[in-house]
Amino acid sequence: MLPCLNKKLFGIDCPGCGMQRAVHLLFHGDFVAAFKMYPAIYPILILLTFLVSNIFVKFKYAHHIKLFLMLLTAGTIIVSYILKMNNFFN
Repeated sequence: MLPCLNKKLFGIDCPGCGMQRAVHLLFHGDFVAAFKMYPAIYPILILLTFLVSNIFVKFKYAHHIKLFLMLLTAGTIIVSYILKMNNFFN
C-alpha cells in the first residue's frame, strides 16, 4: 500500500487515510471491515457508479442526483474524519 504523506510528515491521519485498505477489504469480500476502516467507501462507490452509468444512460435529474451524492460523500468524509480525530486526541 502507498504510505500517507500527511501521516509521515505530520503524524496525523488525513481525511483519505484508510481508503486503500477499505478498497482492499472490499475486494476480499469483507464489507463490514471496509466500512469500519473508511465509512465513506460506500457513498464514494455509489457516486462513482452513478457517474459512470450516467455516461451511458442519461437521467432526467442527473445534476440534482450528482449534487446530492457529492454532498453525501463529502459529509460522510468530514463527519468520519472529525470522529476519528476526536478519538485520536482524546
